[in-house]
Amino acid sequence: MHNSERNYSLDKEKIKFLLLEGIHPRARQVIEAAGYTSIVEQTGALTPEALHEALKGVHFVGIRSRTQLDAAAINAADRLTAVGCFCIGTNQVDLQNAQHAGIPVFNAPFANTRSVAELSIAEIIMLMRGIPEKNAAAHRGGWLKSATGSTEIRGKTLGIVGYGHIGSQLGIIAESMGMRVLFQDVESKLPLGNAEARDSLEALLAESDVVSLHVPDAPDTRNLMSASAIAAMRAGSYLINASRGTVVDIDALRDALASGRLAGAAIDVFPREPKSNAGRFESPLIGLDNVILTPHIGGSTLEAQENIAVEVASKLVRYSDNGTTASAVNFPQVSLPDHGDTRRIMHIHRNEPGVLQSINKVFFDKALNIAAQYLQTDGDVGYVVMDVESDHVSDLMGDLAKIPATIRTRILH
Repeated sequence: MHNSERNYSLDKEKIKFLLLEGIHPRARQVIEAAGYTSIVEQTGALTPEALHEALKGVHFVGIRSRTQLDAAAINAADRLTAVGCFCIGTNQVDLQNAQHAGIPVFNAPFANTRSVAELSIAEIIMLMRGIPEKNAAAHRGGWLKSATGSTEIRGKTLGIVGYGHIGSQLGIIAESMGMRVLFQDVESKLPLGNAEARDSLEALLAESDVVSLHVPDAPDTRNLMSASAIAAMRAGSYLINASRGTVVDIDALRDALASGRLAGAAIDVFPREPKSNAGRFESPLIGLDNVILTPHIGGSTLEAQENIAVEVASKLVRYSDNGTTASAVNFPQVSLPDHGDTRRIMHIHRNEPGVLQSINKVFFDKALNIAAQYLQTDGDVGYVVMDVESDHVSDLMGDLAKIPATIRTRILH
């Protein structure tokens, strides 16, 4: 990144936004309403080479789950100031490299909560009524009119693995429909409604008529539903996964479904997924009539996408306007008030001893008054924001940039 754009705020019409993968139009509306006019949108993800070229000169980029912002992409971005993931996960971004480059990454971790919970409830009902098999038979000219194996969800036990925003909301909806709700989480969580906690996954599996997974992608959740865990589920029970594709051993699940030990499953996420709608979907679960397969659409509702667009675009605008990094996933989190008539100086640096002392010495030597100062550190990076009662800060910025631990500096007028 050129020092001229590291150190000084640009006029809003010169700040460039790139929105990829068909982000909901409300994002553009939020950005434009804040006074930014240089916005480029593309409907799909880009190849690495095309992405590197497209990022040149871009200050803010918005992506969804298919764009891979790896170290090479971050290095190719010569003006990049912040990244907005218009989705829930951030696995597609090299968060550490972004942090070391002084680039905060924002997402919308809870905006699709209701959509995923509703899909899970719908799948529970469909599975317990045997709809996948009956639907498949009807499409082939069959007529499976029978109550055998078809039950109401009322009175059945739902086991929720991962009792966060989605899991807890699912529990409330399920309970309102007459289900008994159990949950298991690695952290101690306050039960909502009449939900009951279980101390272990094994205990939850042993009691549940249907198990719904709502955990993040993490080392301890990968292959969580292994062959042994699937074998520990109740005979004739159901499995729903609308969390991450790495959580379930798909081959073991197929065996349990094909043998009839499990009555059915609904899977929305997979270990390998097509890169686009033009790609071919392949899975060992294809062809099983007791399985609902959906193309990673748990949060794909117009309401969720609009919520995500507004939330993430607002975070990018606020960071650009006043330096607030609240809820950034890889960066020191600072929530800042408006800076009024002062000049706001932002200094991003390696988290090393003595940096704040060096910063304050620069101000002391220039005899400048700091009206307000905010500091937060996170791992390898520190973020200090100072509001200065002076219009003469050009030399000051140069001296701040010379502090050895400096990653980047920026003025907001």
